[in-house]
Amino acid sequence: MLLMSCLVGVVLAQTASRPLAQPIPVDRIVAVVNDEVITLHELRTRLDGALAQLQRQGTQLPPRDVLERQMLERLVIDKVQLQQARDMGVRVDDAQLEQALQRIAAGNKMSLAQFRAALEKDGIAFASFREEIRGEMTIARVREREVESKIFISEGEIDNYLAGASGQGGAAEEFHLAHILLRSPESASPEQIQKLRAKGEQVAERVRKGEEFAQLAAAYSDAPDGLKGGDLGWRSLDRLPPLFAEAAATLKVGEVSPLLRSSNGFHLIKLVAKRGGGTLAAVQQTHARHILIKVNEVVSESEARHKLEGLRERIKHGESFAELAKLFSQDGSATKGGDLGWVYPGDTVPEFERAMNLLAPGEVSEPVQSPFGFHLIEVLERRVQDVSSDRQRAGARQVLRERKRDEAYQDWLRQTRDRAYVELRLEER
Repeated sequence: MLLMSCLVGVVLAQTASRPLAQPIPVDRIVAVVNDEVITLHELRTRLDGALAQLQRQGTQLPPRDVLERQMLERLVIDKVQLQQARDMGVRVDDAQLEQALQRIAAGNKMSLAQFRAALEKDGIAFASFREEIRGEMTIARVREREVESKIFISEGEIDNYLAGASGQGGAAEEFHLAHILLRSPESASPEQIQKLRAKGEQVAERVRKGEEFAQLAAAYSDAPDGLKGGDLGWRSLDRLPPLFAEAAATLKVGEVSPLLRSSNGFHLIKLVAKRGGGTLAAVQQTHARHILIKVNEVVSESEARHKLEGLRERIKHGESFAELAKLFSQDGSATKGGDLGWVYPGDTVPEFERAMNLLAPGEVSEPVQSPFGFHLIEVLERRVQDVSSDRQRAGARQVLRERKRDEAYQDWLRQTRDRAYVELRLEER
């Protein structure tokens, strides 16, 4: 009722200042997702941004009404994940968001003020862009907590991987892939599956007849990268789900796979490019230590962060990191002064590793959030090592984790979407 009253108020205000004969544009609801709504203005704003990106990529644009439906489904998926984040108490505060925006601006070789001016010159409201980035960061945290932190790799899996052909020799070839996913509902009926298969075959036929893959991905793919033309970037085969790897290995550059079936739905894979391997490069190890404060029913996120900020100040004023770790860290490494030893890439969760990699030796991080809580991280030293038995196992663990990650995320996303109450109203005029 409140939303409807607001909309009526807008209409009345506009009526008072315009001749009655003129049509009055008014926002409306295009989807209901659990207890929240998506408006036509929100949809069109996001769609305009996606259209601009596709044009910059040189992708031939599908009809706008097709893209509208795709973008609405993307907004529904995002809304469901943000609601999940809200229910879990996951949030990105302004300080974390500001750091992320600074990194984005630096990545574009600009100051934040210059980056903001560039966005506004392109017609993108900085406030809207800022909240989009906050949403993406929030969704990434939910995904890490609900999906990535729960992926388990057994020692037996590592043994099997290293014993197989994919675990031997030098670096593998890398494949640049693009992807179209037609997602099936969690409990799809045989009729729904058959209808989805027929739709997939139609898309595959259009690809075979020469239509642009990126355009069809933007128009039909249910994957998060669909509106970016389905681009998966460069991956070695062992870092792909087995279904994708088997298909990619049989393709020539420019070819598209037959329609593939998985638990998530139907897929088409295109091999965009391929590059050769060579010898396996030496790897950088990091000797690090940390202090962990866990978040629970007693300790909130803000309290954990505040406690670590206080400890960081004490370290800056000369107190021993190791002694403070022994006193306060809620981790098995506390008895060793928080010392994690030599850490290989992939040994820690992604947010911890990203923050650790940005530190210079001797530098202590700001509080860093991960699925385990909040950390202070100090890098003690770094070294580059040739391949060792430990390195092979760490590399195998990372490969197997990446192989499972995308499929696990798609499974979780499908289940989360299907549990939500969603009512689409885009066709209402």
